[in-house]
Amino acid sequence: MKVLVHIDDAEQWRDALAERLPEAEVITSSAPAEQRREADYLAVWKPPERLLREPAALKGIVNLGAGVDALLNNPGLPEGVPIVKLRDAGMAALIGDYVRYGILHFQRDFDRYRRQQHAREWREHAVTEKSDWPVGVLGLGAIGTRVAAMVAADGFPVHGWSRSPKRLDGIVCHHGEAGLDDLLGRVRTLVLLLPDTRATRQLIDARALSLLPEGASLINPGRGTLIDEAALLAALGPAHDADQAGRLRGALLDAFPEEPLPQASPLWAHPRVWVTPHMAGPTPLGEALDQVAEALRAFEAGEALDTVDPDAGY
Repeated sequence: MKVLVHIDDAEQWRDALAERLPEAEVITSSAPAEQRREADYLAVWKPPERLLREPAALKGIVNLGAGVDALLNNPGLPEGVPIVKLRDAGMAALIGDYVRYGILHFQRDFDRYRRQQHAREWREHAVTEKSDWPVGVLGLGAIGTRVAAMVAADGFPVHGWSRSPKRLDGIVCHHGEAGLDDLLGRVRTLVLLLPDTRATRQLIDARALSLLPEGASLINPGRGTLIDEAALLAALGPAHDADQAGRLRGALLDAFPEEPLPQASPLWAHPRVWVTPHMAGPTPLGEALDQVAEALRAFEAGEALDTVDPDAGY
């Protein structure tokens, strides 16, 4: 089989994948066009449109990450070609650490202490008990379930939400539209771990934000399309006055509709926003490569695989 790899550090991925698949010819997207056209499989992350159109007889695509929105929204994506995405290859633990940091940032008042430092103000705040700080996790897939369990293990009450009913030990599970409204009204920190689909785009709009308790915080290591940015900015209060809070206490954002985040975005300078460059859950190389090799061998053997549903978006 012939496998074409497209990702940052593609040569590293190519060499490591070739070690795991000695029976395969592994090339990168920098190979000559005639070689690219002969590819049986693509192992890719955010490929250009032309690359998806080139192979003459493509058998399968392995998406080199958990998020498939960039691939599914690519106009060059061929119809009918099965797609496999990486399962949790260690990303969940990293995203869990990001979320736990964010929760503590607000629960232990680090945002307030930072503003006080700028004002040279020495004032201690009473600590809110973890048991009085409920956290909501939207999205209970493999990563969301793991993150919810990590937060619960830290002693926070955790509410989880999914489209369909789920039961998870130690998590209060909600589902459907009514369940979402119920969750939003209960939590002091809201964590977004949903995929980018037609149903989830701008799910967190002005109405959803208005249902959160006054002073709630938002953490988004998921997809930038989940949030109505204008509504978020309105909920955060004025950017020119760090002392004047809106309904929302603050937001820790790792994902944005356009990346890199444009220089002109008002999010950069807002005093109640913390911007990180989509770094919450980088893909650990070793486990990811093992999954890619496993998927490619299964494709070749004609074995059943858990493939992406393009209509559902995941």
